[in-house]
Amino acid sequence: MGRSVKKGPYVEESLMVKIRALNERNEKKVFKTWSRRSTITPDFVGHTLAVHNGNKFIPVYITENMVGHKLGEFAATRLFRGHGAKGSAAEREASAAEAPEAPKA
Repeated sequence: MGRSVKKGPYVEESLMVKIRALNERNEKKVFKTWSRRSTITPDFVGHTLAVHNGNKFIPVYITENMVGHKLGEFAATRLFRGHGAKGSAAEREASAAEAPEAPKA
């Protein structure tokens, strides 16, 4: 269930202070944030935020399409390395064990 409409979107107060200061000075500066739970508002558009993913900071450029989403949606926390490659050692061992060759006559 989403957040109540009467409460409005949650944005970390320190994050809003930094964004407003940058907007007043017409400055585009990258700054770090750990606040993945903050909702992106129209004030954020055009800025780049370094969002923490639990390991490092991922630079996220905010566009109009991102308004209403959370910052954490754009900094993935899990790395998918893929399944075993075709012809991997485990696969070759499994295929060799299941089908022994028939003797030739």
